[in-house]
Amino acid sequence: MDIDALLWLTLGLVVLTVGAELLVRGASRLAATAKIPPLVVGLTVVAFGTSTPELAVSLKSAFAGQPDIALGNVVGSNICNVLLILGLAATVAPLVVSAQLVRFDVPLMIGASLLMYGMALDGQISRVDGVILAVGLVVYTLFTIRQGRKTGKTAAEEAPAATAAGGIFVDLLLIAVGLLGLVFGASWFVDAAVSMARASGVSELVIGLTIVAVGTSLPELAASVVASLKGERDIAVGNVVGSNLFNILCVLGLTAASSPAGVAVADAALRFDIPVMTAVSVACLPIFFAGHRIARWEGIVFLAYYAAYTAYLVLESTNHDSAAAFATVMRWFVLPLTGLTLAVTTTRAWRARRRTA
Repeated sequence: MDIDALLWLTLGLVVLTVGAELLVRGASRLAATAKIPPLVVGLTVVAFGTSTPELAVSLKSAFAGQPDIALGNVVGSNICNVLLILGLAATVAPLVVSAQLVRFDVPLMIGASLLMYGMALDGQISRVDGVILAVGLVVYTLFTIRQGRKTGKTAAEEAPAATAAGGIFVDLLLIAVGLLGLVFGASWFVDAAVSMARASGVSELVIGLTIVAVGTSLPELAASVVASLKGERDIAVGNVVGSNLFNILCVLGLTAASSPAGVAVADAALRFDIPVMTAVSVACLPIFFAGHRIARWEGIVFLAYYAAYTAYLVLESTNHDSAAAFATVMRWFVLPLTGLTLAVTTTRAWRARRRTA
């Protein structure tokens, strides 16, 4: 193993995480003075702040001629956000889901995933596609903030200490230092990840889908788990949904729009990883709809699926003999059984609502 690459990978990850934490802290305090509700803070400030490592990594990878890492980072991060991060947060404490998420934000996340899949069918996310995605983020952000300021308690009411604990200058300084940390951390992390990928014979797509995706999702993981422990369920769930939207609309959009040749889409990602990302987004809706909550057992199911997904990537990348058998079991037994369970749960919830209506 390349010790130097491992050290740079670790250092880059640490700097990424610290930079994101400082960025989120400063941005959250500024947002609180703007009287934005906790859910909107989770969907925008926290989600976008914790997703800036993905943006830095994807932009760096695209300009370095590594489109597999740029795309794999977005797709892998979205899968990680739902299955690993939301799964862990729900396992820590059952999460109550806002009606707004079920009615608007989750369907929009599904729509963005389907739009991305449609754009990728020709083997490339073009510069025009990237501009369309980026414009979509601007429209979504403005609409979310406008709606949030009309209803609910304000972020300042929920966290008065945050608004009083320091001046605007300190908050801006935190944001600036956080951004610098993200830029340098992303550079070190991607360089080390590519070096390790080439040395071990693992494809760059798999590295982007696993190591890079999980590493850049650590800020989301920390934010959602801590929010769950503190009872800030809107921030915990909104962070995941908002991050997924940010990854597709902004990270992939800006990366494709700014790269001279757009972002190439590998056949493997088109056949497997992007459909998995879309399916994971779709799976959120019936779970969120059933009682507007994510139970502990559903969080455990999410974690189990993430472990299975990661195991399949490793088996396939190493050409292991059991990869085909593993895929067959998942495709013909585990996935149908999960789908049936979700269908039954959703049907029961729908009938219960009709009876109480």
